[in-house]
Amino acid sequence: MNLDTGTTVYQKNADTRREPASLTKIMTYIIVSEHVKDLQGTRVTVSKEVVDRLLGTGSSMSNIRVGNVLTVYQLLNCMMVPSGNDAALVLADYVGNGSVDKFVELMNEKAKALGCKGTRFANPHGLHNDQHYTTANDLVKITRCAMSLPYFMQICSQTRYTYKPVGGPDAGKQMPTLSTTNLLIDKNALGGKYFYTYAKGIKTGHTDEAGYCLISTASAYGYTYLCVALGAPSVDANGKAVTARGEMLDSAALYRWALTKLELKKIVGTDQSLGEVKLNYAWQKDSLLLSAEKSFSAILPKDVSSSSIIINKTVPDHVDAPVKKGDVIGKATLKYADQTLATINLVASESAERSELLHMTDVVKSIFTSIWFLIIAALIILLVVIYIILTLIYNRKKKNMRKVKKYRKM
Repeated sequence: MNLDTGTTVYQKNADTRREPASLTKIMTYIIVSEHVKDLQGTRVTVSKEVVDRLLGTGSSMSNIRVGNVLTVYQLLNCMMVPSGNDAALVLADYVGNGSVDKFVELMNEKAKALGCKGTRFANPHGLHNDQHYTTANDLVKITRCAMSLPYFMQICSQTRYTYKPVGGPDAGKQMPTLSTTNLLIDKNALGGKYFYTYAKGIKTGHTDEAGYCLISTASAYGYTYLCVALGAPSVDANGKAVTARGEMLDSAALYRWALTKLELKKIVGTDQSLGEVKLNYAWQKDSLLLSAEKSFSAILPKDVSSSSIIINKTVPDHVDAPVKKGDVIGKATLKYADQTLATINLVASESAERSELLHMTDVVKSIFTSIWFLIIAALIILLVVIYIILTLIYNRKKKNMRKVKKYRKM
């Protein structure tokens, strides 16, 4: 997705249900950030009871030590940089006031509030659970929300993190350096095999069920993109561990393509005429020019001209004056390569006053040409004809009666 415009430039199985593994921690970050006002000043003690829940799970850990006191900010770093499940669980327990289940409820409520349609969380760290799933489209919504929060991009774009506990047995002691699991941003990992210079953040994930997952961003040439890659194989057809990390390779390949082959092009402007419509009741003016309500630009291949965009307009057969400049008259759908780019409003590009003479003339004309007028007129004419006929018949009978009376007298 191009983050400058919100345009999805490539997608595959974007609404297919997937396990997110440790990408879950992005939502965990959101809930913690929204419920802890002072991230750097709030202190949390690492309890043995909480950390022991991860025994035997094969979790990725930040090796926070029981009894140490860390700030929420430090715990967020321990969760996001080395993908520490232990830090995620400690934070969930703290924010949930001793109930991780309550924290998970907050996660699901937030997912719904963000408009996620295919997401359900069962834990704050991403370990396998049949009732723990999401989609690529939903993860875009979740990640964009997280990117707006304090410290998020700063934390998840680090390759190394060191800290000193603020309390407990190791208070003030420098703890072992934590390293990122994100090979896309770490040029020292594996000899820079997967390093992409324009990438920043955000989060990796992996379980046997989820495969390898990665959400990242890349900025270059004035553009910023977000990429969600889910379900890269962790084993080959023979059941052996893969030698190539598909989520890293595919993300970098998509970034190279998007940043070098696509650009933002202006499609329509507010000063550009997009047709006209017949205008009634305006003096010496029988048509009204239409333009776009707002300028619109789209991400397109660099070698595509904006004139290649197909504009399908939906406007009425006519409009009646008075019309004010900016009044919405119709709509236009902009398409490229059978893909709908946008639907925009078409507005009057000028004002037009109504001529009362023309209007009254038309009213009179419409009255005299209306079907009801014609029916009533026909009935009146018919009644007049009937009246005349009856009058003639009556007069003739009356005349005959006079002749009969005269004859009798004789």
